Amino acid sequence: MSQLEIDVVTAEFFGAFDNRGGKAADVARIRRLVLPEGVIVKTGPEFTVYSVDEFIEPRRRLLADGRLVEFSEWETSERTEIADDVASRTSEYRKSGILDGEPFEGGGTKTIQFVRTPQGWRITAVAWYDRP
Repeated sequence: MSQLEIDVVTAEFFGAFDNRGGKAADVARIRRLVLPEGVIVKTGPEFTVYSVDEFIEPRRRLLADGRLVEFSEWETSERTEIADDVASRTSEYRKSGILDGEPFEGGGTKTIQFVRTPQGWRITAVAWYDRP
């Protein structure tokens, strides 16, 4: 059952950024999926550490202001390890959209750390690497 619950939380996380077909992306759901004290880290040339709110706001604007449309990202493979009330997942993912009128595709790797809370599995940390 834990694997299924973690699969659902992960799919909701990836789906939070989807604005295909003119629908509004629901990045605010990140506040429900990630613990308030969670940390989100982007690696690579623009190494950045975000709090939950620091991560959400610029993405909400980008996905709502018309600069990034028809965007989605999705897992292509995953490996999840669960030990008692902690879990770690490594995902390969793809993404596509239209940024400033230019179609793009990309992908990378995300690692997501989870803990089981009284409300179910929640994310404590996310780190990702976008492949150039």
